[in-house]
Amino acid sequence: MPTRIILDTDPGADDALAILLMLASPEIQLEALTTVQGNVNLEKTTRNALALLEFLNASHIPVAKGCSTPLIKPPHGEQGEEVHGKTGLGQAILPEPRSKVVEPHAVDYLIERFLTEPGELTLFAIGPLTNVALAIRKEPKFAQAVKELVIMGGAVRSGGNITPLAEFNIHEDPHAAHVVFNSGIPITLIPLDVTYKCLLTAKDVERLNGIDSPIAKFVRDVTADYMEFYLKYEGFDGCALHDPLTVAAVIAPELFSIEKHYVNVDISGGVSTGKTYADFMKVSKKPANMKVALGVKGREFVDLFVERLESFCRSRL
Repeated sequence: MPTRIILDTDPGADDALAILLMLASPEIQLEALTTVQGNVNLEKTTRNALALLEFLNASHIPVAKGCSTPLIKPPHGEQGEEVHGKTGLGQAILPEPRSKVVEPHAVDYLIERFLTEPGELTLFAIGPLTNVALAIRKEPKFAQAVKELVIMGGAVRSGGNITPLAEFNIHEDPHAAHVVFNSGIPITLIPLDVTYKCLLTAKDVERLNGIDSPIAKFVRDVTADYMEFYLKYEGFDGCALHDPLTVAAVIAPELFSIEKHYVNVDISGGVSTGKTYADFMKVSKKPANMKVALGVKGREFVDLFVERLESFCRSRL
């Protein structure tokens, strides 16, 4: 039986790639998307989610529109456009979607879906955790109803990518992350420690475009600005597969080295705000609250990613 997933997302170039990989993986049944502000504003992330699903002939998957601002701190503004392009999808151009969002707010949609089938659905969160935190706060039974929560976020032993200490998704709404981390939901955290070991190169994109497919062209276009940013600021010709790597938690868990730790996030308001930290030495005497990926076979995942998309492209010819 495939893993049934609801995806909380802020598309975003790498979010788009994660959605592609989920749809290309028979181990996964993607049942809904909920949108949140993050890489770009909420209007753009929601439009991108609807347009991408239509492009991939998957507009039967419902989209619920979520939170437009973090719980407490101001949003980052339009900084994400430098990474993901003005629309959030790089140089890819998708038609305006004809489909519409479903009526409930994403927070209420999450509560309704998970309480209707407690213990049956897995939640993936690959953007700021605002929607998830509000669902936890609004409905006390929500946390117990989630089978598992897989999060792309944090930088445990590595440096940050939005501040020297903090990863973007967690830093964008650290107070939401604090709520989620301490909720009791079974969590698997996929931090920068592993995502930066999974680098999609220009050669990988060229290989995929050996197939004359609109999907292959989309991957080329959606990663164009993303790769340009990485080359300019981080010195390599490619991009990290941050969000797609979460999918490996279902389709290739053997690629990870996983440890169980007590992990929390700094909300002190100082220079380390948004920093995720693990109690490796057990000094707090607190029990582990999540599984953390601290190692990954990076090239093997990238090859798997390209192979899955090649098969997906051929199936749509």
